[in-house]
Amino acid sequence: MEDINIISPIIAKELQIPAGKVSATLTLLDEGNTIPFVARYRKEVTGSLDEEQIRNVSERAQYLRSLAQRRAEVLASIDGQGKLTPELSAAINATTKLQELEDLYLPYKQKKRTRATIAKEKGLEPLAQFIMAQEEPKVSLEELAQDYLNEEKEVKTTEEAWQGAMDIVAENLSDRADIRDLVRKEMWRNAELASELTADETTGQDFLMYKDYSEPIRQLPPHRILALNRGETKDMLKVKLVLPGDAIYNIIGRKVGIKPVGTFTEMYKTALEDSYKRLIFPAIEREIRNELTEKAEKQAISVFAVNLRQLLLQQPLGGHTVLGMDPGYRTGCKCAVVNPQGTVLATAVINVTTSERQYELSEKTFVDLVTKYHVTLASIGNGTASYETEEFTAKMIEKYKLNMSYVITSEAGASVYSASKLAREEMPDLDLTLRGAVSIARRVQDPLAELVKIEPKAIGVGQYQHDVNQKELTGTLGTVVESCVNHVGVELNTASASLLTYVAGISKPVAKNIITYRTETGCFKSRKELLKVSRLGPAAFTQCAGFLRILNGANPLDNTSVHPESYPLAEAILKELGFSLTQFSQSTAAVQIAAAKANPKELADKLQAGLPTVTDILQALAKPGRDPREDSPAPLSRKNVTKLSDLTIGTKVKGRVQNVVDFGVFVDIGLKVSGLIHKSELSNKYFKHPLDVVSVGDIIEPIIISIDEKRNRIGLSLKKAQAPKKQ
Repeated sequence: MEDINIISPIIAKELQIPAGKVSATLTLLDEGNTIPFVARYRKEVTGSLDEEQIRNVSERAQYLRSLAQRRAEVLASIDGQGKLTPELSAAINATTKLQELEDLYLPYKQKKRTRATIAKEKGLEPLAQFIMAQEEPKVSLEELAQDYLNEEKEVKTTEEAWQGAMDIVAENLSDRADIRDLVRKEMWRNAELASELTADETTGQDFLMYKDYSEPIRQLPPHRILALNRGETKDMLKVKLVLPGDAIYNIIGRKVGIKPVGTFTEMYKTALEDSYKRLIFPAIEREIRNELTEKAEKQAISVFAVNLRQLLLQQPLGGHTVLGMDPGYRTGCKCAVVNPQGTVLATAVINVTTSERQYELSEKTFVDLVTKYHVTLASIGNGTASYETEEFTAKMIEKYKLNMSYVITSEAGASVYSASKLAREEMPDLDLTLRGAVSIARRVQDPLAELVKIEPKAIGVGQYQHDVNQKELTGTLGTVVESCVNHVGVELNTASASLLTYVAGISKPVAKNIITYRTETGCFKSRKELLKVSRLGPAAFTQCAGFLRILNGANPLDNTSVHPESYPLAEAILKELGFSLTQFSQSTAAVQIAAAKANPKELADKLQAGLPTVTDILQALAKPGRDPREDSPAPLSRKNVTKLSDLTIGTKVKGRVQNVVDFGVFVDIGLKVSGLIHKSELSNKYFKHPLDVVSVGDIIEPIIISIDEKRNRIGLSLKKAQAPKKQ
């Protein structure tokens, strides 16, 4: 697009990226290329910008283009009114923020009938000009207003005339962009957000800390803003912005030049106070509250996104036959045995929390399932009755010397998935209640493949996810899932439609068409065969092919991250290493060693190819079929249950990070209740956010610093323990 030359330098300066890289990236995106594809396969063009940088460039370009469009609309509107001066045009064209633009446009916006517009209709604008000019009149105020009295227009007294004039002055002051900017800056510097409890303490117990609360808005942490908003939404809190009035009146007065003494001084001051209280303050308060909320939501969504990425990229526990267990009291614990390929072998329901007779039957059922199907791992959902189910499982392992262990697995979203159309299609013969157990089992076998079937915000890692902008949340989390899926790669012959949908360039209809083709024709033999799929044309093939893998396909490169467009280059590199494509498939170990030792720059120069692409091809040849999730920590498995009564202050415990939020970290230490490491107990070193210290899935060994059995709370500390290294 023509605007690329205009916006590229702006984005380059903001993001500290060379303008040429920004321009090249925007050109690729405008041509319809996806962000994962550009990041992975167009490094020579973008200068090896990573996915996050490319996404930032895309978002800023979208904002600047929206700003340019709105600027054109504003200029056209003001010009249409015959009020566009060269100075105003220059000011509008110089704006870099939508808020600045709207401030300049405010005086020219078509308004509803206001006190000021009514006063203007009554012909009182000249009186308003007298007030603002502050020139000493030659006659009294009563005499000056006489000419503007009009029975028909309901201006019967001089007091009414001057009041109407002050209404006009008040609105004029409110419409001035410089005054709004002044007030805005003053409020950001000195205003506080205050709250008071509007319900009784029993009903509003979750918001007692905000009973009589105030804090400068410049210091407010994001999670506190969202908590105040929630209390306000639930009618538990009254929240307002507070700024002392006298100081701001003086500041505005100096700005507009109100004379200390004069005939119109008091009227001007009265109009100013009215303007501030009735028009300026409420508008800026709404604006600031919205901006605070927007920033807080952005932070919450960002934290959720990082947590989700860590969760999706957890190391799969492949090779296990897994017993998925969805605990419950009244309905019992639903069980499903799933083989290493994810196929359901058996299901059952056991009761471990009711009668002794039921417990004995459950014991027999559990042991029969484990021994008959050679179960090596139990995956226990962390919801209702999870602790009792964990106790039962640990007891069975010890009593019968079973060669297995168990993990506690988040069951967030399992019930949503169980009732979904997708679950019905995948498991039409299984009862809804048993599908959750299957999902809990598969989540440890391949977290990414299973969790993509669930709406991201239902996965349950984050804070205030139900309070933030749902469109923004859904969009951001969707990009996280897309990024993870394309980062890992997808096995074309086993992937579900849900997983395929997140592959770059593949839409939902095309994903279904791939499944249909696979069902009717059999397994794909090569990536090129994708071109036979209905509605998957050359453009979509270019975007998706590199992210799809085919194990034991006709071409061994189909099981690597090498893009089909680079196959000739890959074969040339193999030749330089002394191997053919056939030898690569038959003698992988030798190729791996040679590829790992090769000099990418020498090969790139010799073959006249891009260094980034040659480097990526060598890495793919060195580790064909590699799963990047191997680098993340494996889930923490257990054989013995931990009891709260066994723990004492000062004990070091081993646990897995479940969730990271602004104020701290929740850790699964094998109890019914998670332990909390408050951010003040995370590290002796300075850090901005808990995510700088730990991530979801990290295995850590904190120390217990407090135990509150009545409130079921456990306080932990990492200060005296070794924090895990970031992956």
